[in-house]
Amino acid sequence: MFKRLFDIVSALLGLLVFGLPMLVVAAWIRLDSPGPVFFRQERVGRHGKLFRIHKFRTMAVDAERRGPQLTIGADARVTRVGRVLRANRLDELPQFFDVLAGDMSLVGPRPDVPRYVEKWPPALRDRVLAVRPGITDPASLEFRDEATLLAKAADPEREYMDVILPRKLALAADYADHASLWTDLAVIGRSVGVLLSR
Repeated sequence: MFKRLFDIVSALLGLLVFGLPMLVVAAWIRLDSPGPVFFRQERVGRHGKLFRIHKFRTMAVDAERRGPQLTIGADARVTRVGRVLRANRLDELPQFFDVLAGDMSLVGPRPDVPRYVEKWPPALRDRVLAVRPGITDPASLEFRDEATLLAKAADPEREYMDVILPRKLALAADYADHASLWTDLAVIGRSVGVLLSR
């Protein structure tokens, strides 16, 4: 209950602080390329419940038809504005609304698409999906340069499934097993540090 209250207060503060910058980003996206401001995609949430995540759109509108769901290296589908937003994690700001809606938490395992969740080992799946997914978590910090790592692989999809995903799931399960206010504050502190360093 306290975590949920912390999420609500933090999301409201986040929207208060970033509200005006978000309006600027929205206008920038509309001026840069045709299409909607927001990207919505079905993800798997707590206890397997499906929800639609919200991000600022960073790719061309037909990106999902032109390539894989993974973003690999200097992906040509990413727009000019999208490159800036992704580099600074600003595309994630609309997820404050997902936190307020109760679909996400400030800190928690990053929500994945159903096709990948179906391939998770059942034991890990149950542990990871026992908590709300989050905007940031230890795995997203460790793999903050995931697109670059995938670009170096001969088979990016296999590299993701065989190397990156198992490590992400292990970190996510460990977070879910030991989550507390203090672990969340530590992850938030590390996340802010990464953003400031960029």
